[in-house]
Amino acid sequence: MSYTGSSFPAHLLAGEPSLERLALRRRGSFSRVLITFCIGVAATLTWQSYGDAARQIIASPYPQLSWLAPEAAIAKTRPATIGAPVTSPDQLQAMSFDLAALRQRVDQIAAGQDGIARDITAKLQAAEQDMLDKISAPSPQPAVPPTRKPAPQPLQLAPSR
Repeated sequence: MSYTGSSFPAHLLAGEPSLERLALRRRGSFSRVLITFCIGVAATLTWQSYGDAARQIIASPYPQLSWLAPEAAIAKTRPATIGAPVTSPDQLQAMSFDLAALRQRVDQIAAGQDGIARDITAKLQAAEQDMLDKISAPSPQPAVPPTRKPAPQPLQLAPSR
């Protein structure tokens, strides 16, 4: 079935926008928005239903994507304890020495930071005092320029008769 030029209304062929064409355009854009919204809702519901399984499928072949795996899968692979339990007195004594050394090092760092804080405070106070001295010192008054005397007016001669 072919359409000839005579089967179309003249105003459509002339390129003039008609109300029918505008209504079709609006209906078309509304349907696009409606379809996009429905796809989004369907994707959300699907992800909620199958999300954990999908995460597990994605994360299993790629270890760098393990953060994507559901918490239940991570809990299965996580070890129950971090280290072996300490049982011998020698191990306890070694740990106490290590803790004492660590405490001493932390105290040294804290003392160094206190010294740095005192130095910064002293420098800030000196800079503040310097600024206050500059602000409170009267600024030198500029010398008053000599006043200029007005130039004498030229003599005006009386008009001759």
